Amino acid sequence: MHIQAGFSPVVPGAGALRPLGIDHARITGGFWGRRQWLNREAIIPHALKWETRVGWIDNFVHTAAGDIADHRHGREFSDSDVYKLVEAMAWEVGRTGDLELDAEIERLGSLIEACQHDDGYLNTRFGNPGQQARYSDFAWGHELYCYGHLIQAAVARLRTGHEGTIVRVALKAADHVLSAFGENGRHNVCGHPEIEVALAELSRVTGEPRYLEQAQIFLDRRGHGILPDIEFGRSYYQDDEPFRESRVLRGHSVRALYLCAAAVDIAVESGDAELLAIARKQYDATLARRTYLTGGMGSHHQDEAFGDDFELPPDRSYCETCAGIGSIMVAWRLLLATGELGYGDIIERTLFNIVATSPSAAGDAFFYANTLHRRTPAAQSNLDEPLPRASSSLRAPWFDVSCCPTNVARTLTSLAGLLATSSDDGVQIVHYADAELTATIAAGAVRLRVETDYPDDGEVVITVAEAPGPFSLDLRIPGWASGATVDGEAVSVGTHRIADVVAGRTIRLCLPLEPRLTYPDDRIDAVRGAVAVERGPLVLCSESVDLPEGVAIDGYEVEAGVLPRPAGRTGATMPARRVRHDDSGWPYGSTTDPEVTDAIEVPLAPYHAWGNRGPTSMRIWLPERTP
Repeated sequence: MHIQAGFSPVVPGAGALRPLGIDHARITGGFWGRRQWLNREAIIPHALKWETRVGWIDNFVHTAAGDIADHRHGREFSDSDVYKLVEAMAWEVGRTGDLELDAEIERLGSLIEACQHDDGYLNTRFGNPGQQARYSDFAWGHELYCYGHLIQAAVARLRTGHEGTIVRVALKAADHVLSAFGENGRHNVCGHPEIEVALAELSRVTGEPRYLEQAQIFLDRRGHGILPDIEFGRSYYQDDEPFRESRVLRGHSVRALYLCAAAVDIAVESGDAELLAIARKQYDATLARRTYLTGGMGSHHQDEAFGDDFELPPDRSYCETCAGIGSIMVAWRLLLATGELGYGDIIERTLFNIVATSPSAAGDAFFYANTLHRRTPAAQSNLDEPLPRASSSLRAPWFDVSCCPTNVARTLTSLAGLLATSSDDGVQIVHYADAELTATIAAGAVRLRVETDYPDDGEVVITVAEAPGPFSLDLRIPGWASGATVDGEAVSVGTHRIADVVAGRTIRLCLPLEPRLTYPDDRIDAVRGAVAVERGPLVLCSESVDLPEGVAIDGYEVEAGVLPRPAGRTGATMPARRVRHDDSGWPYGSTTDPEVTDAIEVPLAPYHAWGNRGPTSMRIWLPERTP
């Protein structure tokens, strides 16, 4: 078996740019360095503890013993969360060489392998004695979805130089999928896309085109009404129309994004320029019309779905953490395929304001959904009990549906793979973090040292430690960074190219981090007349715990057009007026203007840190007082 090189979750065989794997990009400190440490020391152990405690790992033990029908715990897709945890561990072993985690992967792999049927079928919810038959519920059963996460765990092992049990199990399962669902097999698709993106990457890492061909079969098969119609419509699982006929992402946000990521992979590997353009058009339309300021996606709670264009209410924002990660998956693939570094803007926005928001400061509790407006102080979660995802007001230690914590874990441990790319003639820095980068261009190796405390500080110093000769260095200048400079000279937003860079050169990028006002498109009715404050890549918010005594989160209006003032390294303050509302009992009338009273200062802090100081209400969009 040919193993494709590259310590990265995504290594395309074609495209404009090549990613640097986590073996060639190492985060050495700063904002993301602290979170990688938290992930290793707290989040991954926390996930293992809870998956053990709630019985999801023991599901494999009971399946092997033959008594799973009486002892199964968790939802039908709980196997997938064990696989995502294994994937996170695999990238962490690749990043750090952690021998204890490596042994844990093999222990879990042995439990999983003991359950696998001779033909490769593997599931703890279906197909075992006393259970519902295998493949009897494609809409909700998630069997192929679970295989997808198992395969991605195997890709992580292969890419980091390991084979072993997980790889053996995943390859056998993948071959089973091809046998059962190929052109001459069952004409079905899974209700939750995931197998497609996993098979495409397995094809890359193994060099086996048949896995890519099966991913293509699943993509083309979906959209023809194969799955049953349901309350939310077939658009919920993207089975209402073929992917090639869609104009925008719709339905369940995570499902739609995973499918779009797979479409990009299939297009790149098969040379299908038309399919790539379709996927890009859908994602671009979604960014323009169905994405929150934080980068979050999904405005419907009942079906965890996208709403209509510009249906983006802040207090009903769902913005599932997994949807944010799915968006990063799509944007990164499009960046690699097209060479357009501008896709790094949405990746950065989502990393800082969705991925970084989900885990608590201690790494022991998580947001499943990421609201932009909490009207009443959130209840403190019981740190000893798992909660249904929708009922957790503050971060919860675990959920009945805990797809998000393990998704955060695998994203954080492989995060360095998003920092930079290379091409034959140069290197492209996409994200700014304290890091060491080694890239390969046509002429040889380039080593860069990046020193920065971004986003707390806007200065980024790049030192060329080694280069085989002159090369080009591209820097992504974020869309918000008007006034950025490189070596003291003003540069435009977008991609800034520095030609003829040689070893020994030092480049100094300065990104402006003054707080700025952001206004919504007036078609977003829910926030018309409101303003938000951002500082660099960080969205800021107002928390009730920071307001003057007696002022509620809906008890003020900020002064129109007045610029925020910086506070500390990442916060701001806004001048505002306290308001008194008429609570006479009917919220409508000929005039509804509240009574304006005394002036106050409203402190604003990074949204990613909200909810870490006990029960609190919060808002990002601030009502603006008109003169």
